[in-house]
Amino acid sequence: MIDDNDMTSAKDSPLDFAFVLASSVHDMKNSLGMLLNTLATMMEKSPPQDDEQTKTYAILEYEAARINSELIQLLSLYRMQHEHLLVQIDEHHVIDVLEEQLARNDMLLRTRGIQLEVDCDEDLSWYFDGELVGGVINNILVNCARYCRNTLQVSAKIIDNELCIAVADDGQGYPPSMLAAPHEINAGVSFSSGSTNLGLLFAHRVAGLHRSREQHGHIQLANQGPLGGGVFQLWLP
Repeated sequence: MIDDNDMTSAKDSPLDFAFVLASSVHDMKNSLGMLLNTLATMMEKSPPQDDEQTKTYAILEYEAARINSELIQLLSLYRMQHEHLLVQIDEHHVIDVLEEQLARNDMLLRTRGIQLEVDCDEDLSWYFDGELVGGVINNILVNCARYCRNTLQVSAKIIDNELCIAVADDGQGYPPSMLAAPHEINAGVSFSSGSTNLGLLFAHRVAGLHRSREQHGHIQLANQGPLGGGVFQLWLP
């Protein structure tokens, strides 16, 4: 026989919605990863035959990559908030991290006809979490692939004892609301554009996890970059 007190306790016990959501996001991420792999295989075996098919493939690849990136960011932010995310700072050759993300988005960039410029000394190394920083770069590449016209530039260099990783495009630049976002990271969502600023929040949090003495990482957005459009900068101490 079930005690009435037990039933009342079950009804009153709070639902950890954040945990349920995180579990669901994890499952969706795995399924979407399989979809991305299948899509890449399909495009390799059946290349686009005309401009219309190329455009269709590009849209499919972009949307799937964007959703997958956002799901990974959601999971990472959840783990950051609940202190389950271990930051693994190690020395990395920066060019290896950049090329890994470029290879990851090779099909997306090729189907959209985007040319790449990479400016990074092959001997440049720095201490940071390669997975988290790679995730930030991946997200920026996916977003820039949509808004640039023809060219993306990825660069890395040391400026004033900080590593600056930059992604510049030849698009129309960032809107004013996004330029303010790194300084107003809780600016909220835009229902007109569909922007949640999730990518910037993720980049902001990842940058902040990198500290050296009194310095900590940060991000910057600007327009009129080296290609005439917007430029995203990730600064790591």
